[in-house]
Amino acid sequence: MIISVSRKTDIPAFYADWFFNRLKAGFVLYKNPFNANLVHRVELTPEHVDAFVFWTRNPKPFMERLDLLEPYIYYFQYTITGYPRYLEKSTPNPNIAIETFKELSQKIGKERVIWRYDPILLSNTLTIDEHKRLFTKIAGLLKGYTQRVVISFADFYAKTERNLNKVQIPIRAENPEPQNFEFFNILDKEFEEDLKDLVSFMMKTAQENEMEIETCAEEVDLKKRYGINIEHGKCIDNELLEKIAHSKGFSSKKDKGQRQECGCVESRDIGIYDTCVHGCQYCYATTKHDKATENKKLHNPDSPFLLGDFPESYTQEQRKEKLKNNSTNSSNKQEQPSLFDLLND
Repeated sequence: MIISVSRKTDIPAFYADWFFNRLKAGFVLYKNPFNANLVHRVELTPEHVDAFVFWTRNPKPFMERLDLLEPYIYYFQYTITGYPRYLEKSTPNPNIAIETFKELSQKIGKERVIWRYDPILLSNTLTIDEHKRLFTKIAGLLKGYTQRVVISFADFYAKTERNLNKVQIPIRAENPEPQNFEFFNILDKEFEEDLKDLVSFMMKTAQENEMEIETCAEEVDLKKRYGINIEHGKCIDNELLEKIAHSKGFSSKKDKGQRQECGCVESRDIGIYDTCVHGCQYCYATTKHDKATENKKLHNPDSPFLLGDFPESYTQEQRKEKLKNNSTNSSNKQEQPSLFDLLND
């Protein structure tokens, strides 16, 4: 089983202690999002996990504990956009994020750190020229530290439109007049030439910086429409995992739980929506920043759950059943704690 950590929140940035505690325990519990009285268990021991795929804007809390991941196959999806603070309230400073990216790449290899420039949000401040400037600058600084960049275009769900409509552009000395934030869907027909211009530029820039470029969960076929070499990607990628593992055998079966345009292979996600506190106004995984902040207060790094505890309806016997050690490989059981023992020495 491939474990996604996580499309729904930034576990490396905000819940690293919890993740490594669960790795030591060998399992994680989560509640069914449609029925909180149903508790599911996911085994995290090396004999049960085919690979981890981490999604993050800040893997810094993982950096000193990467040795604990040595029994596993894994890679990182690492987002850096450089958008203004009124859109990304609490993300790391782009210069710091780039240095952390480089450090991670040097530790684990550039094939295991994928740069994400997404979602591409077109607005009166994030113009085509501004996206070109940001993409060029970041790509140049990451040259030699990654082999792939992933792009996608902002999706305008009701909650994302609501959050974006509340964005206030700060008044600055160089721009003393109040300015409203206006956003647009770059996939609309009226922006056809802008889209072609931007993605053609990004493809060329990626190639110049020794990166392949792919899209994430996009219906639009850029290669077919414009004749440029940008393929549909799959963020949970069996072929990349086989390359990292130096072995075949990862399933290519599409994840039916994802939307049709998503190319990811099957995985189990252990995150929860409305728990990421980066404050990105365009995020599909967060309804409101205040809600995520309140939810985070329910987090206990020693709990088997990312948030909260067992439902009150659970008996002691039911709890014990979910918490029992299900590992069947005694040699791995001995090896895994020894890694954590080293950390505690």
